[in-house]
Amino acid sequence: MTFVSHSPDDTIAFAEKVGSLLKGGDIIAYKGGMGAGKTTFTRGLCKGLGLPDEVTSPTFALVNEYRGEEITLYHFDMYRISGEGDLETTGFYDYISPESVIAVEWSENIEDCLPKDIITIEIETTDENERKITVFGDERFEDTGD
Repeated sequence: MTFVSHSPDDTIAFAEKVGSLLKGGDIIAYKGGMGAGKTTFTRGLCKGLGLPDEVTSPTFALVNEYRGEEITLYHFDMYRISGEGDLETTGFYDYISPESVIAVEWSENIEDCLPKDIITIEIETTDENERKITVFGDERFEDTGD
């Protein structure tokens, strides 16, 4: 499923639709370069999950937590993580639960360590404001795009 966003607001609105379809235990693996809009997408996910949308990049914190009454979103940045040894030191596996959704920026760095049944969101910058967003891995999202 592919969606073309023409602005950060478009990205947030699309991500909100995706977020409304998420359930506990889901793991989202983001793929996209620096400044592609992964954190902006996470703002929309939070809105769709009914969580506070005061989303910031987890670059320096490694993980940010957005807690709701029924579900929590853990937003990881794996930019500085390379491989399973580094990943284990983050406590990543302890965050996976039926009451949480995990969104992972720079998932390429831990790709071999992720479960097979993840949702992949690829964000490609096509010009200054336009993004091509593709969602792979789950049929739930087929009707959310263009």
